[in-house]
Amino acid sequence: MKKIPLLIDTDPGVDDALALLMAFNDDRHEVVGLTIAAGNVGLGHTVRNALKICEVADSDAPVFAGCPTPLLHPAPDAADVHGKDGLGDTGYTPSTREAGAEHAALAIIRLSHEHSGRLVLVALGPLTNLALALRLDPTLPGRIARLVVMGGAVTAQGNITASAEFNIHFDPEAAHIVFEAFPMADLADWEATVAHSLHHAEVREWLAVPTDRARFYEAVSRQTREWSEDRRGDRWFCADALAMAWALQPDGAEQVEPRPMAVALEGRHSRGSTVVDWRRQSGRPDNVRILMRYDQARFEAMIRAAVAAG
Repeated sequence: MKKIPLLIDTDPGVDDALALLMAFNDDRHEVVGLTIAAGNVGLGHTVRNALKICEVADSDAPVFAGCPTPLLHPAPDAADVHGKDGLGDTGYTPSTREAGAEHAALAIIRLSHEHSGRLVLVALGPLTNLALALRLDPTLPGRIARLVVMGGAVTAQGNITASAEFNIHFDPEAAHIVFEAFPMADLADWEATVAHSLHHAEVREWLAVPTDRARFYEAVSRQTREWSEDRRGDRWFCADALAMAWALQPDGAEQVEPRPMAVALEGRHSRGSTVVDWRRQSGRPDNVRILMRYDQARFEAMIRAAVAAG
């Protein structure tokens, strides 16, 4: 069977790293590119992290650097959670590979032509690169088979502000452009992440297997997991891994709710919020399919398989 082409736009990031290991471990998909944005940490770090994760996974997927800042307004990163380098400040030996010369937005457009009608695009970070690609080529959505986005907080229970989730809040203008342009996107939001949390003790067991991937991920995720255990209790929230599980195995979704959604661009308390019209009062068409429930056992099995590989 011909593999499904997978393009991942990401800002690695501890949870991004796990999502990438899951993608590289899936034999039904071919990762045709990683387009890299700033977000969890600055672009220099996220590009280096992407190259290192490819090396650990023994993948030759091309990596393309994208936008170093949000489209309009500066935003704080998440180095306090992920480490100053985005991968736990372990001092890993950098990969000898280099990113491609092509800008991430141009790579998104090119790969959408090369895999037109089949390309699955998974956006795990701020949507800056994708928004720029859409401004350069508004016909882009017509060539994407499926867009999966990790972002938002669909009942305004945010993780960076009271009402907003980090990826959308980092660049709300970009998110607005993306959700206005695509007629439908699959949305795995922060609240779904919380509903599909992972037990810290079990995660430690999964990462104790004697493989290079497990050793690497145990090291780079340790600081984040300890931060989470100290502040959030005995469950770990790994957002990008859940989004990737849904991208790779869509039939694992047990409840999905289509709704109209908009991104708030203004407001002292609301900027970056994802405003879902749950009762469809606006008359706007549905533009997101919101993941409400995913097969937890399948999700956890995919993680275990990804870190045990190799």
